[in-house]
Amino acid sequence: MTQAQGFLPLRGGYRKLRVYRVTEIVYDLTYYFAHRYLVKGDRTIDQMVQAARSGKQNIAEGSKASMTSRETEIKLTNVAKASLEELLVDYEDYLRVHGLAQWGEDHPRYSRMRKFAQSNDLQRKYDELKEKLSDEELSNLCITLINQATYMLRRLIARQEEQFLQEGGIREQMTKARLEYRRIGPTSPTGLTSQTKQ
Repeated sequence: MTQAQGFLPLRGGYRKLRVYRVTEIVYDLTYYFAHRYLVKGDRTIDQMVQAARSGKQNIAEGSKASMTSRETEIKLTNVAKASLEELLVDYEDYLRVHGLAQWGEDHPRYSRMRKFAQSNDLQRKYDELKEKLSDEELSNLCITLINQATYMLRRLIARQEEQFLQEGGIREQMTKARLEYRRIGPTSPTGLTSQTKQ
């Protein structure tokens, strides 16, 4: 590691993560669903929208925090997963109390819904599609997307934990960078150390 590189890794590219894009769609659909199908004044509206927002925002904040704290990154990613799991229960509750079906593997539309949720068409079509879906269809689409997102977040958390075990936290990286600096000396803009230029 050279002085030019520094000890702070370049991170924060959360917008490229598929899980972030999925949670962004979940937020947009939930905002529409809550204001379209829930009664005005129902506290569930704010709860669902906030849970969806928390799922999205904590991925972003965790990614940004990873530059200075692996521990914070893992914590915030876990918060994102927990928020989405809370939102999942809200959708399941809605279907149950309204006497609507939650689509399982035996439902005739389950496979097609799951395939659409995993496709690249989702990003392009969800916004125009949402107004054509019933509350049952929209709930099941969001449930499918939330399950997809929480699966990806579990894998992301496992990877973050593995990286923490391998690389340590920022304090360990700072100590390592300092010891390396003392060992080889400062690096010039040409990439040569003061020792190699002599």
